[in-house]
Amino acid sequence: MQIIKKIAALTAAALLLRGLITAMTVSAAQQTFTVGFDAEFPPYGYQDESGEYVGFDLSLAEEVCKRRGWELIKQPIDWNSKDMELKTGAIDCIWNGFTINGRENDYTWSTPYVDNSQVVVVKKGSDIKKLADLAGRTVALQTDSSALAAFTGEDAEPENIELAKSFKELRQVGDYNSAFLNLESGAADAVCMDIGVANYEIAARGGKFVILGEHVSTEQYGIGFLKGNTALRDAVQETMFEMLDDGTFARIAADWSLSDSVCLSRTDTVKEDTTRAEEPFGEKLAGICRQLLKGVGASLAIFFLTLLFALPLGLLIALGRMSKFKPLSWLVKLYISIVRGTPLMLQLLVVFFGPYFIFGIQTSTRYRFYAVIIGFTLNYAAYFAEIYRSGIQAVPVGQYEACEILGYSRTQTFFKIVFPLMVKNIIPSITNEVITLVKDTSLAFAISYTEMFTLAKQVAASEATIMPLFIAGVFYYIFNAVVAFVMDRIEKKMNYFR
Repeated sequence: MQIIKKIAALTAAALLLRGLITAMTVSAAQQTFTVGFDAEFPPYGYQDESGEYVGFDLSLAEEVCKRRGWELIKQPIDWNSKDMELKTGAIDCIWNGFTINGRENDYTWSTPYVDNSQVVVVKKGSDIKKLADLAGRTVALQTDSSALAAFTGEDAEPENIELAKSFKELRQVGDYNSAFLNLESGAADAVCMDIGVANYEIAARGGKFVILGEHVSTEQYGIGFLKGNTALRDAVQETMFEMLDDGTFARIAADWSLSDSVCLSRTDTVKEDTTRAEEPFGEKLAGICRQLLKGVGASLAIFFLTLLFALPLGLLIALGRMSKFKPLSWLVKLYISIVRGTPLMLQLLVVFFGPYFIFGIQTSTRYRFYAVIIGFTLNYAAYFAEIYRSGIQAVPVGQYEACEILGYSRTQTFFKIVFPLMVKNIIPSITNEVITLVKDTSLAFAISYTEMFTLAKQVAASEATIMPLFIAGVFYYIFNAVVAFVMDRIEKKMNYFR
């Protein structure tokens, strides 16, 4: 028995010595420590009023770097691209209220340091009082979040899966600010999110929202490192334990009002890396393609409906722009200036959320698609209008004089002579805009409309691979090649004017 105890003691000492040597090696080699985080995830990481990135996790990272002698680089990332950021070496870790549960085999993890719960937030005064009341309602949550995993993940509780099936829609959004905009405008009935973030957001938004008493799920936060990077993980982990021992960890938690949530302990064991069987490439590719096909129809609908409405509307705007009635001409010029001078993404947000925040009219889930088509149509009509105007003004004045001599009316002159000549002149410019429209359909994500590229980002995040984005790129290329071919044929058909 004594021999066994000595062997155990020697083993423990050897492991401790190995950890110290590893930590010293990492500390000597590491000059910078780049932390990837979602900049819209308070109180764990966000941008304050002075423009500085702050938060509980960033405060912990600052203290770790201070003790290690590293330079901390705070790197905001697109949450959907976090795995690509980590695998390419752009960041050293994901430290931003990052849930371990369901991702155990995807990263090299630290020990958990926060116990967290997923809760549902609704408007104050809402008739939703418990989770069962969410049946038939639209629930918003962040893409690739713990909330999404709680309802649809492999380890989701059966009652949560059944609850999700009763929803009218489970709406994925890019960030929590978008989720609250959807909730406040009526486009969503509830938001599911982390309790720490929920408490912060409710306080910051003036107490207009409340948290349901029932929790959806519980999980733990950890620091996610690249799979196999145990050396850096051990160095950071040991420093965190030092902060725990001298009270610094508790002080930082108290500063961010998270004392009741932290759970860092030396008794917790670090999860060691395990190997997971890789899915055959062919099966994985086929599965991703099947998922992306669900979004192809949405992208095509945006494309064709935008052309259907924007092409004729652009002609009317062009005629208004060229009108001799100055008030109309100046009004149209102002419209074109605003549309061309502001981002399409912003215009989509205005069209979707404007009815509520400007006129107090609550929107519905169905309006989301209408808002996409309205926003795209108004935007592209302005560009088409300027193209039309240039084509009309390029028609030689002699054509007008000839029509006048032949006794054509102004309407006959325009539609029989000017319009065909104008179309021939503008085909190359229209082709460029149409090709741009194919790619711009991806901007529908701004108001959480799931078209193909948004779906590709969601699949990339859930599968931890960049493959869906490449497949989406192939689709855009093929679609644009078809568009270019069709437009080229049309241009050749117009050559009879030569």
